[in-house]
Amino acid sequence: MTSSPVRNLHVPLPDHLHMRLRQEATRSGRAATTLAREAIERWLVQREQDALDKAIEQYAGRNAGSAADLDADLERAGLDSLTDPEDKP
Repeated sequence: MTSSPVRNLHVPLPDHLHMRLRQEATRSGRAATTLAREAIERWLVQREQDALDKAIEQYAGRNAGSAADLDADLERAGLDSLTDPEDKP
């Protein structure tokens, strides 16, 4: 298995943040660089998710009430799935 290239990034941290990172590394028995890498990855994934959520929200806002708003068959199926089968005639 080949690994992707690794690049170094110099990130100056304020003393209080550096100390908290080192304390967590000690507490968890993991390298501070690993914790920082994971935190950056989680932050980037969250930013991507936030951008996708915003794009969906904008799309829904632009298309509300239009033919692209909701498929009638899909809406009916959704409502049917919420109805108690015993309530049907």
